[in-house]
Amino acid sequence: MQIKHSHIIKNLVTAIAVTLFFSCENDFDEVQKVGVLQNQPIGEAENIDLKYTELQGDSVRLLANLISPKMLDYSNRSFAFSEFPDGILLKVYDEKNNLTTIRSQYAIFYTETDIIDLRGNVTITTHDNEVLITEQLYYNEKLEWVFTNEPWVFTRSEGPLYGIGFDSDKDFKNFQMLEMGGDFELDN
Repeated sequence: MQIKHSHIIKNLVTAIAVTLFFSCENDFDEVQKVGVLQNQPIGEAENIDLKYTELQGDSVRLLANLISPKMLDYSNRSFAFSEFPDGILLKVYDEKNNLTTIRSQYAIFYTETDIIDLRGNVTITTHDNEVLITEQLYYNEKLEWVFTNEPWVFTRSEGPLYGIGFDSDKDFKNFQMLEMGGDFELDN
């Protein structure tokens, strides 16, 4: 009788082990699928044309216009972001309705930090036809601050400036260069 009970217990243990093995494999497959889903965007948009406006009395003033062929929304991540894999065109209007355009071949916006990372032939053209070109540029929306550690060229009517790395306010009035060159006018 004891031999029969030990054989039943052995079969029962084997059955439980096999069941656990297969259920773990299925759970692992499910965990892998969830991991893949978490790495996918929660939303996709094509041919976007977003307009940012401000109410002024009885009228509405256009502040900015963001145009992009594609946007991927990763707000399902612990560090949420929006990605623009095919680049952006951003039109920004100042208080006098002067237009500044910003173009890049790729962009990513980090929601929590309000940092925009622009990459690939980043070009900023002001209403005065001054043009800044660099390969990567960061913009901090909270501080309204622009910066890069990459080489850049700033074409202006007085002559071009060029260098590696700079920090500036959004209007380029407080412009600090790390390494620079170009044509300068000096007051006597």
